[in-house]
Amino acid sequence: MNKIALIIRREYITRVRKKSFLIMTFLTPFLFALIFIIPALVMTNEDKESKKIAVIEEGSDLFANVIPDTKDTDFEYLAGVKLDDIKNNFSEMGYYGVLFISPELVSSPDAIQLISKKQPPIGLLDHISGSLEREIEKQKLLAYNIENLDEILRTINTSVRIQTIKMDESGSARETSTGISMALAYIGGFLMYMLVFMFGSMVMRGVIEEKTNRIVEVIVSSVKPVQLMLGKIIGVGLVGLTQFALWIVLTLALVMVVKSSFLPEGAMEQIQQFPQSFAGADQPMGGTATATVTPEQLTEFQEIFAGALSQPWGLIIFCFVFFFLTGYLLYASLFAAIGSAVDNETETQQFMLPVTIPIILGLIVAMGTMQNPESSLSFWFSIIPLTSPIVMMARIPFDVPAWEIALSMGLMLITLAGAVWMAAKIYRTGILMYGKKTSWKELWKWLTYKG
Repeated sequence: MNKIALIIRREYITRVRKKSFLIMTFLTPFLFALIFIIPALVMTNEDKESKKIAVIEEGSDLFANVIPDTKDTDFEYLAGVKLDDIKNNFSEMGYYGVLFISPELVSSPDAIQLISKKQPPIGLLDHISGSLEREIEKQKLLAYNIENLDEILRTINTSVRIQTIKMDESGSARETSTGISMALAYIGGFLMYMLVFMFGSMVMRGVIEEKTNRIVEVIVSSVKPVQLMLGKIIGVGLVGLTQFALWIVLTLALVMVVKSSFLPEGAMEQIQQFPQSFAGADQPMGGTATATVTPEQLTEFQEIFAGALSQPWGLIIFCFVFFFLTGYLLYASLFAAIGSAVDNETETQQFMLPVTIPIILGLIVAMGTMQNPESSLSFWFSIIPLTSPIVMMARIPFDVPAWEIALSMGLMLITLAGAVWMAAKIYRTGILMYGKKTSWKELWKWLTYKG
């Protein structure tokens, strides 16, 4: 154990002192921070260009002045003007574009055109289509000669939110949130995929590097190959945990600094308050568009926070640590065996496919698990050790039965022991093999070698 500890210490200190480690450790948080900052900047960086759109309706006036103006777009209805009269010179007349509405729009949804020199933003299109849809619905209802139609429409406008309550076997109830569970499933599954694959590949590259430089010949004269492999795997794992912890701390620090120093006040909060369309196309608009938080939205935010607090965070954190450590050790052992069997990284391709396919399958199933966590496919992939670290983390937020978690963990430990044994058999032979192209048949000989 003392020799393994020395190898772990050597691997850890050597790697954390590398310039590549320092660069990636301090550069990656900037990239992570940009993921949070850029959406806020985009959403709060308002379009300064004032647009004026000419609205032409040939043969009728069904949609005259039904599209309300917004704070940066004016809609000017041109009566008695034909499309051909303005189609080619609208830009010289000061218009951003021409909106042509055919009377057939009532029966044909695509009987409308927006002609412009630039690609119009999606919010503008949503605002136009939403306004016209509401007007068409209103006109169709008016055909039934209903009195006080506007008042009736305002009265019947209703929103429904479903509260999910989970009852356990003892009869106690707690409020849950499917949205929060889906978000945690996505984050947990993707993080597990990224970390296991990234740090496992790091072990393989380290083994190939030492084998290529012939450093391993000096090392194995003092320690057993198995001790060298375990020391390298654990050492790289500790480096990965250190780097991951620094990423989290530095990313949070950068987000807070940029938020307080460069963004307008309340900019990050506007991501949650930002309307679903161009100034809220699903709501009637008056003169200008504003983004305000309604009592219904405030209630929804409170429900989201309550749902987040109701999650079994203790179980989630425990399972994440367990499956990360066991999943990393499992795949790192396989990657170490592959690295010892080849002379350069190019030769790893033939052996990488059987190892990477389960990881990719696990990620694909984890994405589907968010929609149906109780499916038989999700169940079996969360039990099979090669995919369970990713898929089980996607199922945990949906209250997986304890026996399934225990079974998955037990099989994971058994498979891990078998993978380490198998990798050690290959490692002890392959680490000193040079100049010979390794095949699957050769690997089988190394596994069955009894010497």
